[in-house]
Amino acid sequence: MLEKEILEHGLSFNRRRFLSTMSLGLGSVALGSLLVPGLLNGGDQDGAEFTPGIPHFAPKAKRVIYLFQNGAPSQLETFDYKPKLCDMMGLDLPASVRGTQRLTGMTANQATFPLAPSFTNFKQYGQSGAWISDIMPYTSKIVDDICIIRSMYTEAINHDPALTFFQTGSQQGNRPSMGSWLSYGLGNENKNLPDFTVLLSRGIGNGQGVYSKLWSNGFLDSIHQGVQFSKGEDPVLYLRDPEGMDRKERREMLDHLAELNDLSYQEFGDPEISAKVKQYEMAYRMQTAVPEVMDLSKESDDIIKLYGPDCLVPGTFAANCLLARKLSENGVRFVQLYHQGWDQHGNLPFEIQSQAKDTDQASAALVMDLKQRGLLDETLVIWGGEFGRTCYSQGKLTIDNYGRDHHPRCFSIWMAGGGIKPGMVYGETDELGYNVQKNPVHVHDFQATVLNQLGLDHEKLVYKHMGRRFRLTDVSGKVVRDIIS
Repeated sequence: MLEKEILEHGLSFNRRRFLSTMSLGLGSVALGSLLVPGLLNGGDQDGAEFTPGIPHFAPKAKRVIYLFQNGAPSQLETFDYKPKLCDMMGLDLPASVRGTQRLTGMTANQATFPLAPSFTNFKQYGQSGAWISDIMPYTSKIVDDICIIRSMYTEAINHDPALTFFQTGSQQGNRPSMGSWLSYGLGNENKNLPDFTVLLSRGIGNGQGVYSKLWSNGFLDSIHQGVQFSKGEDPVLYLRDPEGMDRKERREMLDHLAELNDLSYQEFGDPEISAKVKQYEMAYRMQTAVPEVMDLSKESDDIIKLYGPDCLVPGTFAANCLLARKLSENGVRFVQLYHQGWDQHGNLPFEIQSQAKDTDQASAALVMDLKQRGLLDETLVIWGGEFGRTCYSQGKLTIDNYGRDHHPRCFSIWMAGGGIKPGMVYGETDELGYNVQKNPVHVHDFQATVLNQLGLDHEKLVYKHMGRRFRLTDVSGKVVRDIIS
């Protein structure tokens, strides 16, 4: 028994002495590189190592602002004009068009599928002649700055898996989110702010839930997890010094805590110990950086007018768009906004107008604001939801009211800046807006394109976990070269 204890003590001592020798002999940079999980676990299928923080090629964008419209906006009331539906109002969707498409339990048992034209009017705008709904008057003003993709599609037909698929590349969850992958792949630009931040807002419609798994780091180090900002007095929880402790004492406490954690790390070699220390230090630095970013008092009257009066109301979509600009210009790599309330299974004409009123002006203002500051070229802005809506009515169809069910076969999003071609409409759907008929873009294609704009090859941004090499695009995806300038 004594011999076993002596042996275990010797192994522990030798391990600590080895790490100390490496630190002294090779320097902290060399030791640090040995402890980076990406270098231990990364690598593509050919065995080439991936080095976190270094892009694969010259990027066209530095940052992403993703305006996620949670609940799935109807493409037929926003960006995909289908006048044929007016001629066929109330007629049953032809079986030849629907084919074997899976339906949700909410409409699968309907006796008929009456075609429902949009209650809105559409007009053409810009040099591209893009058709934009009249519920999006502000977006129509930036049509020459955005690329509208009308041919998105997905396999997911329900909200949670569809939303999770867009954010993590998997419908099941427990995977790193897109922002976490970018944090892992590119690192940060501002050591005083997190790489990845999350902002939430909600409209009056049926609000599908959003959960922390959507900004999870998954199997990546916890330093890559998204940091949620709230509308309360404390935009980021637990940043303040504990009661009775001043900043100097806080600094001393963190220094001692780092020393203890370093001893623990040398003993166990768990990278998560180092990650926790980094999180403590980030929180300390954020104590001064976050209040400065959140302060809107220095914004000009012109900027307030551009975003609209709601931008002064914390927690609104407009306020979050303005905050997203401030976070992005201060070096936050990925800013994720979620606006809930787009799930219009019924009462669509009223609810979608309200959602558009919440989001249209601020979305357009963000693009214009970035452009006038010279930041649009290096910032990729994305607007869209998790799937589309059906061209037929869910439930009763009347001349002034109807609803639309989930539809994964085709939907619209738009992208701006970050090396994406402006003033472009890409992809087409059929005359009823049910199937993609030209230039389909899958969710993984979209993700591959986003990574490409930030200088990352989606097939090489890899992390080895549980014996498998994982990536955001799983085992598929191709870059949509046609929309890249």
